[in-house]
Amino acid sequence: MTGRYALVFPGQGAQKVGMGRDLCETFDAARATFREADAALGEPLSRLVFEGPQETLTLTANTQPSILTVSVAALRALAGSTALAPSFVAGHSLGEYSALVASGAMSFADAVRTTRARGTFMQQAVPSGQGAMAAVMKKSEAEVAGACERAAQGEVVSPANFNSPDQIVISGHAGAVARASELLKEGGGRVIPLKVSAPFHCALMRTAAEKLDCFLGDVRFGAPAVPVVTNVEAAPNADAARIRGLLVTQVTSPVRWTDSVRYMIAQGVTTFIELGPGNVLAGLIGKIDGGAKVVSVGDPKGIEAAAEALTALG
Repeated sequence: MTGRYALVFPGQGAQKVGMGRDLCETFDAARATFREADAALGEPLSRLVFEGPQETLTLTANTQPSILTVSVAALRALAGSTALAPSFVAGHSLGEYSALVASGAMSFADAVRTTRARGTFMQQAVPSGQGAMAAVMKKSEAEVAGACERAAQGEVVSPANFNSPDQIVISGHAGAVARASELLKEGGGRVIPLKVSAPFHCALMRTAAEKLDCFLGDVRFGAPAVPVVTNVEAAPNADAARIRGLLVTQVTSPVRWTDSVRYMIAQGVTTFIELGPGNVLAGLIGKIDGGAKVVSVGDPKGIEAAAEALTALG
């Protein structure tokens, strides 16, 4: 069997206490990754990830560097078990930082510090309770966008994540999200409110984007050794000079995950290796294209399965 493969990395929502512990107990590279994260932040992030408490781990400023660290630990453990030569890397929202590390465009230490800052800025952008997000099923992109336009009434509500053909997340002011949700339910859609600390990937994140832009001014980016399929454009970027702008724009723009996966498949990708906690991306990719193979890697068994899949690809 031959084919191309991509490495993909999850975003916020996949976190749980204890994630990555098995990797650290089994692989030196994973242990070293957590030590590097602790040093980059000057605090024991690893203790929070392994021991909790859950409510502290789920704070956005902690969740983002934690998921990044588990994802890179899985990446490095896999790289120590088999040679890696992906055609593309991509990540969902926060996961784009893991993808940049995997591509060699951003150092891991810089990514840890940046995701801590990004999470802090995003949490600060909207007072608690004023924003909301909701997942919409059984509605087209046009129907969701139309409902958001009618529901806005001077407030913000817009598509935030195009996750799969059957799932689009909306984000904005709590009242506007509630109005859009009712319109979509009346039209036969299914809507699930999401437990989030802030309304991500919408215009309400503008101040977070501005602060992130300033922070990234001190971060050095290199040319990606592997093309990074970006959330903003759903197309590969190999230009180091564009990375900062794409990351800033990403904060207020929708995550175009469906288009990103379809692009990679159109370029011949047959297998996706999901690196990090959980298997959310495996579920979404399966809905985007049922013929795609996905291996989720968050523990030693996942490392074995991924190594076997890559050997089969040749």
